[in-house]
Amino acid sequence: MTGLKVLKELMEAEQRRKHPNFPEHCLPSVKVSDKSANALTKCIVDFLNLSNCQAERISTTGRWVDESYTYENVFGQKRKAGSGRYIKGQGTRGSADISATINGKSVKIEVKYGKDRQSEHQKAYQEAIEKAGGTYYIARDFQSFFDWYNNFINFAKCTK
Repeated sequence: MTGLKVLKELMEAEQRRKHPNFPEHCLPSVKVSDKSANALTKCIVDFLNLSNCQAERISTTGRWVDESYTYENVFGQKRKAGSGRYIKGQGTRGSADISATINGKSVKIEVKYGKDRQSEHQKAYQEAIEKAGGTYYIARDFQSFFDWYNNFINFAKCTK
C-alpha cells in the first residue's frame, strides 16, 4: 500500500472519530498530495501526528514590517507612500522544517522539493543534531519518507 493511501485512510479514520454522529456520506472527502514543498510538509506532519508521534512545523523565516502610510492628495484621492522592511527571524539558522518525536527519539526532518538543496547552515545544523544523538532526515517525497519511517520504527523496536 502506498504511503499517501495510508495517510488518507488515517485522516478518514480521524474524521470519523471526531464526528461519530455524521453519516459517512456527509463527511468531506480527504485529499492528500505531496506535489509541493508545503503539501509534502503537511503530509508528513499529519502522518506523524496520526501515528502516535508528535510533530510540528518549524518556521524560521523572518517577517515583513509594513512602514508605509496613507495620505490624501490635493484632489481628495487616497495614496500610499513608503515601504517596509524585513526583520530577521529568531530561530536557529538552518533549522529543519519539521521537529518530531518518534518512539522517544528526537527527529528533525528537512523537506526538499524538486531541485532544492541544503544550504551550508542546514548542513551544519544536521551535523549538530546527529552529533547530539538525534536523527536527521531529508524528505523529497512522501513515499520515500513513509519507507524511511517504517524502517526507523522497525529499527527502534530491534534496539530496545
